[in-house]
Amino acid sequence: MCEIRADRWAERWGAAGAAAWAGIAVLARIGIVRVGIIELLFLFAPLVIVPLGIELGRVRGAVASDVSRFPPNLVNLAQILQPLGAALAIAAMWLPPGKPSALAALAWLVVCGLMATAGLIELGDILRFRKKLAAGSWDEAMTATRIADIAAAIAKLDLAVGGAWLVASRLGMRPLGIQEPIGLLTAVHFHYAGFATAMIASTTLRYAESRKQQYWLPKVVMAVALLPFAVAAGFVFSPVLKMAAGLAFSASVAVLAVYIWNYAARTAEDAARRFLRGAAGAVFIAMGLSAAYVIADFVNSDMLPIPRMASTHGVLNGLGFCLWGLLGWLVETRHDSA
Repeated sequence: MCEIRADRWAERWGAAGAAAWAGIAVLARIGIVRVGIIELLFLFAPLVIVPLGIELGRVRGAVASDVSRFPPNLVNLAQILQPLGAALAIAAMWLPPGKPSALAALAWLVVCGLMATAGLIELGDILRFRKKLAAGSWDEAMTATRIADIAAAIAKLDLAVGGAWLVASRLGMRPLGIQEPIGLLTAVHFHYAGFATAMIASTTLRYAESRKQQYWLPKVVMAVALLPFAVAAGFVFSPVLKMAAGLAFSASVAVLAVYIWNYAARTAEDAARRFLRGAAGAVFIAMGLSAAYVIADFVNSDMLPIPRMASTHGVLNGLGFCLWGLLGWLVETRHDSA
């Protein structure tokens, strides 16, 4: 698929996904479709967020050309299959939990698996490149570009985890004793806090590195890419870990938002500037709510119940930060590559 056709494919299916999601949201609001806010937040990911993230990765290049055998065929195949996977994800949410619903969800897991496989290949190439350095210095290998590449590869792995949790949720499984809606929320977590946020962080660092203005950003990007796994582990193993990882992740994303706000002023495209400023403002509020939630949860307070968090933090993070952040960097990256 040539570059122009890939651009059009992403734009058309992204717009179609947004229209489909808006239709589902309206039907849910008037009571025709019985899906809640958590289900709507999840569906926004395969319909809109993931296709935007895939396209952003395709445009910017997930791994530098002098380092990697970047597997474009896997990513292209995932991009082609994304509309079908997203349509079947809708079917999975429409059906009651059980085998038919899980089988529909498996189609989305296939798309996620293709992306994760590409991510594993990218990570392998980065590590091989490090070992080939004559000096053998970790500091030389871990340039800002390499860290950005690692974050983009980890983003793809997040999708496989999120897709697997979707299948488990629709099958009615309770892995490790986790009850609903936590299972579905874990799928939401790895699509937004994992995939989308890591892609935004990675592209922010590539933008900063190209202008020699990264400062402490590489460390922030690594924290943003890795901490979603610690947050998820905290839900399973330790309330203390859950609170500590949640606070650390909220703080790292808030710092990332400050960088994005500052870099937005230097972008060449006005649309990119508006999207990025909107994303930074939205996520700053969302991370404040997230920090308040993990503290309230640790002390067993019901001040911020899950439904309220989904309708506030979830909307600000998903439809604010992730959507606007991906759009902003996609607009700016296309301008840079033109």
